[in-house]
Amino acid sequence: MPKVERRTVDLSAYPDLVVIYLGLRVNAWRGLKTLMGIGPQIAQSVKDKPEGLLLHEDLLFSLIPVHVGMRQYWRDFESLERWARSDPHRQWWRDFMRDSGGTGFWHETYAMRGGIEAVYDDIPQPIGMLHFAPVVSARGGMFSSRRRLGLAGEAKVAAPLSEEEIYGTGNER
Repeated sequence: MPKVERRTVDLSAYPDLVVIYLGLRVNAWRGLKTLMGIGPQIAQSVKDKPEGLLLHEDLLFSLIPVHVGMRQYWRDFESLERWARSDPHRQWWRDFMRDSGGTGFWHETYAMRGGIEAVYDDIPQPIGMLHFAPVVSARGGMFSSRRRLGLAGEAKVAAPLSEEEIYGTGNER
């Protein structure tokens, strides 16, 4: 009987590797239209090969409800952050935060140097870490991925969308 071929990887060339899982869940019928609109845009952004993106893989989490996603491997958090704070991502994020289009979005980020962060927007039922970790509002110090990861300093790229841009001054959601 053949034995299992067991392999591993040497990640020493990637000391700052970051892995991010992202998901889009259809919460209402109109969410199918949102998904069909954003899907080709995401495919094009990957085809454009953002600097620092090592690998992008599409995932299917479930058919009912429709829940699709992706897993991405980035050379470092700064590359991911630079891409996330530029167009087209910045535009997608601003539009989603104004109207989720019948969908819910989430991501979980894992950093080789330590740290895990996550955000869940309009996700009606617990998934991932929502199942076991205390849930807090993603506002204030928990608003940005950089802060949730516990990274010091400011980004060396464009500022993120601010809470004020998304929610308005003094408005609580």
